[in-house]
Amino acid sequence: MNDKQSILSIAKRTIETEGGAIQNLVSLLDEQFAGATECILQSKGRVVVSGVGKSALIGAKIVATFNSTGTPAIFMHAADAIHGDLGTVQQNDVVICISKSGNTEEIKQLIPLIKRGGNKLVAITGNMDSVLAKQADFALNTYVEKEACPNNLAPTTSTTAQLVMGDALAICLLELKGFSSDDFAKYHPGGSLGKRLYLRVADIFGNNLRPEVDINSKVKEVIVEISEKMLGVTAVTQNGKLVGIVTDGDIRRMLNKHDNISALTAKDIMTSNPKTVSPDVLAIKALESMQEKGISQLLVMDGDEYVGVVHIHNLINEGIL
Repeated sequence: MNDKQSILSIAKRTIETEGGAIQNLVSLLDEQFAGATECILQSKGRVVVSGVGKSALIGAKIVATFNSTGTPAIFMHAADAIHGDLGTVQQNDVVICISKSGNTEEIKQLIPLIKRGGNKLVAITGNMDSVLAKQADFALNTYVEKEACPNNLAPTTSTTAQLVMGDALAICLLELKGFSSDDFAKYHPGGSLGKRLYLRVADIFGNNLRPEVDINSKVKEVIVEISEKMLGVTAVTQNGKLVGIVTDGDIRRMLNKHDNISALTAKDIMTSNPKTVSPDVLAIKALESMQEKGISQLLVMDGDEYVGVVHIHNLINEGIL
C-alpha cells in the first residue's frame, strides 16, 4: 500500500467509525431526550452548558448553535465554575453538563452545586452508570463503542456524538418554537449567509443605471443605450409602459441575420414579456430565478412601473453567489 492509499484508507476508516457511532445514537434516543427538550422549551431562563477538556470545546459549539437558533445559551467551564464562576448560573437556567465518562472530577464537584441552586440538570454522557447520569434530571446517552483513534484514547468519535446530540436538541427546540428564516436572519445579519436571508432587490439595483429605449428607437440608439448603461440589456417601453427587452445577445443574433440594420427598430429585435422581479423580493430569489431561466439580468418592476435592472454581477459583488 503506497502512502496515498494508506492516507485514504485511514481517513475512510475514521469517517466510517464515526458515522456508525452517529447512526447508533438514533437507537439511544428515549423519553429522557424528549423530557430534556421540553424542560428547556418551558424554561424562563437560559441554557448553561458546561464541561472540561474536549467536551468543553464541544459545549462551546453547542452554545453557539443554541444562540443562533433562538435558544439563549451561555458556556461555563466546569473547572472555572467551582473556582468562582458558578454565579453564571441564574435562577430558572437549565444546565447541560457534557462528559464522556460522567465521572470527571470537576463535573462531580459541580453537580451538587447545581442541584443546590434548584436548577434542572441535563447530562450528555457516554456512561449511563456514571455519577453525572444518575444525578441528572435528564440523561442523554452518547455511548460510542470506540474512538476513531487507533489507541482508543483521543476523543474523536465520542466528541462527535456529543456535538450531534447537541444539534438534535437545538433543532428540536428550533422547530417547536416555530423559529423561521426571518428569525434566523435577525441573528445572522453579517456575511453572505445574512445577506441571503435579508437582502432584497431594492437594496442592490439602485446603483445601476436605468437603460430604456422607445419601441420605435432605431437599432443604433438601442446599441448605444446598452453600451452606455453597461448592463448588457435595455428595457423597451411604449408610452411609458414596459413592452419588451433587448439584450446584447439579441444584438448579436440581429447582426447574424441582417446585412442592413438601418431600418430596424427596437420593436423588430426585442423580446416581449420580459422576465421581471419586484423590488421587495429577496436577492437570493432573484438569483434563483436567473439561474433557472439561464439569464443574467431581471428588469425591476414596482407595480406597473419599470424602475431599473438587477444584474447577476450585483449578486456576486454582494456575496450572494
